Amino acid sequence: EEQLVESGGGSVQAGGSLRISCVASGFPFHAWTMSWVRQAPGKGLEWVAGISLKGDETTYADSVTGRFTISRDNTKNILYLDLNDLKTEDTAMYYCVRGWNRGLAIRAPPPGHGTRVTVSS
Repeated sequence: EEQLVESGGGSVQAGGSLRISCVASGFPFHAWTMSWVRQAPGKGLEWVAGISLKGDETTYADSVTGRFTISRDNTKNILYLDLNDLKTEDTAMYYCVRGWNRGLAIRAPPPGHGTRVTVSS
């Protein structure tokens, strides 16, 4: 059974940084591209970033390019997202999902519980 457990969120001031993580189990993590998606209060899911199988290719939403970095450790089955220069509009629940197709990644409710990031001005 697929399990994706996100952690590392918190409350920070604008301009601050966080690293969030996602521990994967129940499926061959190394065989899947992965993405981070987020849901801001009162809004729908938004694709944030995606990463290739080996982590050598990454892609980002325009809104986070240059500020966020996605990475993975296939030896530990962990997906990471480094969030830098945070803005109040980054406030959201962050989820990891399988795949890196932007449309498919937000088609269904994420399987995990997510980790909350709150950015204050």
